[in-house]
Amino acid sequence: MIVVSDTSPITNLAAIGQLELLHQLYTNIVIPVAVYTEMVGVDKFIPGAVEVQTLPWIQTQTVANHQSVVDILANQDDIDLGEAEAIILALELKADLLLMDERRGRALAANYGLSITGLLGVLLQAKHKGLIQIVKPMIDELIEEADFRVSNQLYATVLETAGE
Repeated sequence: MIVVSDTSPITNLAAIGQLELLHQLYTNIVIPVAVYTEMVGVDKFIPGAVEVQTLPWIQTQTVANHQSVVDILANQDDIDLGEAEAIILALELKADLLLMDERRGRALAANYGLSITGLLGVLLQAKHKGLIQIVKPMIDELIEEADFRVSNQLYATVLETAGE
């Protein structure tokens, strides 16, 4: 299974000490260079920055068709470089799944026909596979510790889906 990730799922899971869930669910994660740079190329601490540099199951890959990335950035409002590269890399690799949380990026990825899930979907899948027992405390920790934003409606929907 080929899984490409944007920044948010990695940083948020790392912030609550649950990055290993990605490894348990998907074995390997591929990130584009822009996502790697967003995490390690800044002067402040970013959760997951050390892990993307050291964990062998997180692999960084360069986008082959950089012009497609440029086109997205020129034609789409509020899509950042990491999102654009993640979408194009997922297309190039014929990825089975793209991990992305940002609404506009997800909408664009869906237009390209990509399968997408976000962090909350990852938690639901982890519960379904028995890797975690309860989703609610993890979402609460994401909100409190990682400043993860989730609407009240989505929060309720995820808990209902989880049977909590």
